[in-house]
Amino acid sequence: MFVDRVVINVYGGAGGAGSEAYRREKGVPRGGPAGGDGGNGGSVVMAADAQLSTLLDLRYKQHHRADRGRHGSGKNKTGKSGDDLIVSVPPGTVIKDADTDVVLGELLLPGDRIVVAQGGRGGRGNTHFVTSTNQAPIRWEPGGSGEERRVEVELKLIADVGLVGEPNAGKSTFLAAVSKARPKVADYPFTTLAPNLGIVELPDFRTFAVADIPGIVEGAHEGKGLGLQFLRHIERTRTLALMVPVDAPDPGQVYQELREELASYSEELGARPHCLVLTKSDLLGPKDDPPALDAPDAWGVFTVSSVARKDLSPLLESLWSKIREVVDAEATGEATATGDDGWDTP
Repeated sequence: MFVDRVVINVYGGAGGAGSEAYRREKGVPRGGPAGGDGGNGGSVVMAADAQLSTLLDLRYKQHHRADRGRHGSGKNKTGKSGDDLIVSVPPGTVIKDADTDVVLGELLLPGDRIVVAQGGRGGRGNTHFVTSTNQAPIRWEPGGSGEERRVEVELKLIADVGLVGEPNAGKSTFLAAVSKARPKVADYPFTTLAPNLGIVELPDFRTFAVADIPGIVEGAHEGKGLGLQFLRHIERTRTLALMVPVDAPDPGQVYQELREELASYSEELGARPHCLVLTKSDLLGPKDDPPALDAPDAWGVFTVSSVARKDLSPLLESLWSKIREVVDAEATGEATATGDDGWDTP
């Protein structure tokens, strides 16, 4: 089961209370206060784990509570701090406050971490309240409460290329042809019910990731079909491949509708670089030409047959070149923002 959005409750551990204690030792008639501090409560920490690919584990465990701190004790002994609770999620996870919709952070790379519920501070013992007029204070502090929060956890796949098309446009067949992924392929609409991720391997040890999402239908940005639910998975792609079958009644209209749905969902996604891929060219006759489409905004137009493995190499090489171009542009933008010496410039 592919689970890409859950809401969970997280609770930081409470801090331990400070202690009221006094020294009682032979030969020390006025030992004074000796109450230790309470330990700090543990925090709830979300960490990216490369071994995970969905949020299924969180679906069945919605309450996550960190360990509380121990109370202080006599002889100035500080209580043990509570252990942090590590909640593992897949790379590419976005974490929001479910009540305010504020983004708390994103975990993009394996090992990335973010504290989502801070543990409470331990209370002070009576040794902290000694004054010149009160040498034996009976005052101490209780531990602070841990932070409690409802957290929305949302997974967005991290891929270089996103495949976009109507149901039965040949996206899953293409992914299976160019990678080792084995998505479900059938001759009825909405075969793909969850996103699929495949790794394309090219000569000279070159690789890039391709994400296939369920088919986009007209009105997807309004919640029709499955497109709206999974469009988030192509928000992080560097380029898109809009796939239109050659046997579509009006390929040009299909292409324009796909672009309109992307722009309606997100202006940024609508402006993402894209190429046009005419699929199922094996359905054309020996003397038939592929339909001529007007796509001035596309950086390339390709005609392929995934079933016959025809004309796939030029497309893959062009996708690789476009990915490198975008990566280089991103690196140049970062260098400009920080200056040539790596330091931030005003």
